[in-house]
Amino acid sequence: MKLKDFYSNVVAFGIERDPREDRAAIVSFADTALLHGDPEKEIRKILVGIDIDVADLLLADRIRSTRGLDLVISHHPQGRAYAGLSEVMRLQADLLASAGVPRKTATGMLEERMREVERKIHPANHMRVVDAAALLDLAFMCVHTPADNHVAAFIDSLVRQHKPRDLQTVVEVLNAVPEYQEASAGLAGPRIILGNPRRPCGRIFVEMTGGTEGPRDAYESLHKAGIRTIVSMHLGEEHFKKVRDANLNVVIAGHIASDTLGLNLLLDRIERIQKMSVTSCSGFRRVRRMQ
Repeated sequence: MKLKDFYSNVVAFGIERDPREDRAAIVSFADTALLHGDPEKEIRKILVGIDIDVADLLLADRIRSTRGLDLVISHHPQGRAYAGLSEVMRLQADLLASAGVPRKTATGMLEERMREVERKIHPANHMRVVDAAALLDLAFMCVHTPADNHVAAFIDSLVRQHKPRDLQTVVEVLNAVPEYQEASAGLAGPRIILGNPRRPCGRIFVEMTGGTEGPRDAYESLHKAGIRTIVSMHLGEEHFKKVRDANLNVVIAGHIASDTLGLNLLLDRIERIQKMSVTSCSGFRRVRRMQ
């Protein structure tokens, strides 16, 4: 598979799992990009990590010299994909609307949060890791929202299928997934951070995609819409306080485990087209679900 086709498949599969109803309007994802490499390059051996930094690229160069390597994939964005992260947050308006939050309210809160994230990201040294990839001439790509869309759809389907009645059952359902099992063994798996384990979970809102954490004021609106439990990858302290004030339950699935699950689901679909040799690094573990 050529590099350009690998990237095109990533985007296409990400669109298929996108929560927005108007998928025809989704052209691409601002936080996903081919950052360096010849688009015509044949891809068979890849290195995949949750975070790829300069040190990881030096490791990739060593692997290339000893075992061969065609492409390095980072989940978290770098370069222009990191600079554009706030743009993908727009899909959260659709998520909130699907939960019952008035779209005008959701859009207003989201615009303010997007500007906050943009201000935070703007001063960063976006091109540092991309420059290293170019100096080493390593094909380099980041795959963020397409992977997150996959984990969000998977967990939402899992919750709908099992219909957990209390918070402890939500944790048990998540821990049946291999990526969360491994994370739990390392003390980083699913856990309840707000609510009693036997407390009824009520309506569940799966918060797994959309670039980064959404508007802090959205939780009160979600409660008014009938949501009682949030299942999320992670939750910052300021967001935690707002969720607590809104009297919502929260189950944290685990950040790296959720990112790993999303990447695995996406790679499964890529490998149905062409088998890849995958080397894992930086928190990622390859788990195949292919028949």
